[in-house]
Amino acid sequence: MARNIIVLGAGMVGVSVAWHLVRRGHDVTLVDRREPGLETSFGNAGIIQREAVRPYAFPRDIGTLLRVLPNRKVDIRYRPTGMMNAAGPLLNYWLNSSGKRYERIVNEWASLIMRCQDAHAPMIEAAGAEALVRKGGWLELYRTRKEFEERQETARENHERFGVEYEVLDAEALYAKEPHLGKGLIGAIYWTQPWMVSDPGGLVQAYARSFAEQGGRVMQASVEDVLQIEGGWRVNTSEGPLEADEVVVALGPWAGELLGRLGMKVPLFVKRGYHMHYSAEGEAKLNHWVMDAEKGFLLEPMRAGIRLTTGAELADLESPPQYKQLAAAEKVARKLFPLGKRRDSQPWKGARPCLPDMKPVIGPAPNMEGLWLAFGHGHQGFTLGPATGELLAQMMDGEEPAVDMAPFRVDRF
Repeated sequence: MARNIIVLGAGMVGVSVAWHLVRRGHDVTLVDRREPGLETSFGNAGIIQREAVRPYAFPRDIGTLLRVLPNRKVDIRYRPTGMMNAAGPLLNYWLNSSGKRYERIVNEWASLIMRCQDAHAPMIEAAGAEALVRKGGWLELYRTRKEFEERQETARENHERFGVEYEVLDAEALYAKEPHLGKGLIGAIYWTQPWMVSDPGGLVQAYARSFAEQGGRVMQASVEDVLQIEGGWRVNTSEGPLEADEVVVALGPWAGELLGRLGMKVPLFVKRGYHMHYSAEGEAKLNHWVMDAEKGFLLEPMRAGIRLTTGAELADLESPPQYKQLAAAEKVARKLFPLGKRRDSQPWKGARPCLPDMKPVIGPAPNMEGLWLAFGHGHQGFTLGPATGELLAQMMDGEEPAVDMAPFRVDRF
């Protein structure tokens, strides 16, 4: 039976949820203060990461923690106030990042990641977005033997457990693929399964157009309040009130604030990130998406130029940008590849919505009939949006979802 549903948030997750619901015949309105794909989904590395079967764990060894402490590294930086404000979630993040806890989380997380490409594929086709997607994998670069061999061991285990496909490249094979990379690299892990997207925001926008073509409504408005009313829900927006049978909260890093007003506290924190686009010097060409694994940044040959994306910054969601991390990454990146001039007038800043057990929330809100949740995907909202949309739509229609969704319920907190 068709129902009237409002989806809040037009990033990859929200658009994907809306797409699946309208495809099932529901009357769906997608609401966001900005056009689809212009917040967190806009600025990522643009990889649909089939290989990412292990969520990013909090560093546990003393050596790494001491390395990060001076707050001058490329891969991770922090603001003291942000660390203090998220102290509880960060402590639990640390506790969940090793031993049996982490291994259980890996199995649960991988159940989503393993569905990512099968979920993206029909959306790419329906949206006519094939030109944005390139299949053929990406390169994880190494300079030191110890790090390289440890990563190979992890890759072997991930292949055996989760079907991750990869190749190990020595220096000669690596430079054959990327002859313009700087000297000093000893090899790379070539992850062969992932799909690369030359315009991440553009893919979200293509999915949103496909949603609208199927009868969905896109509304650009700020969400002011969400209220449970008799028989359903009312969403007050800057463009006026909306009423619906059900509401989906897919607001990424802003979900916690809204849910707090509804009396639901979730331990959401953010890892912020930055990007900048560059030209290439002379005739230099970057053929693949590449990650400097030991420094902690990526370079991606995108439509807008070569995108440099930073690691994580632990900070409050709305604190002012601080571009020192990007500047540090750029300094190292110029040694890795001959980057030319900056192409953007200013760096982009975004925030990844994270939870202390590294898993998203997907499912119903307890004791609030008709309220559904889809947020907290950390680094992988772009990868997992379509799978989330598919699974949540199955749950909302009373079907048995293709994956055990108990580990992703919000009441696990």
